[in-house]
Amino acid sequence: MNPIKQDVFAERIRHYLRALERGDVEGVVALFSPEATLYSPLLGWQAPEAFYCKLAQASGNSTITLLDLFASTQGRRRASAYFHYDWQLNDGSRVAFDCVDVFDFNASGLIERLVIIYDTQPIRAGLGDRFR
Repeated sequence: MNPIKQDVFAERIRHYLRALERGDVEGVVALFSPEATLYSPLLGWQAPEAFYCKLAQASGNSTITLLDLFASTQGRRRASAYFHYDWQLNDGSRVAFDCVDVFDFNASGLIERLVIIYDTQPIRAGLGDRFR
């Protein structure tokens, strides 16, 4: 992957995280290709629009702190974001955790696959069954 592509992907990820933090479902979904899929540790494989609508319905004001970005060293259109997510739910409860999102981009720079990675044990304890 050349440095220009890495910069484009890094900016797309920053844009994604800002929209996610605002709860901007339309803005987040616009970053995905029409055939994109994503994996959530809590919900499994989902279409982006369905996942982000469900997340927005469950969420209040959340804060995302970007810790680092990583680019593929294998020549793939892949990059990852490592961030801290202080997630507030609509009932006011909070769950905070570190997360890694792995983005695969298509040739147009849209997200075609996203894998969300985090330890679900502390999150399940904090959420109970509210996000099933």
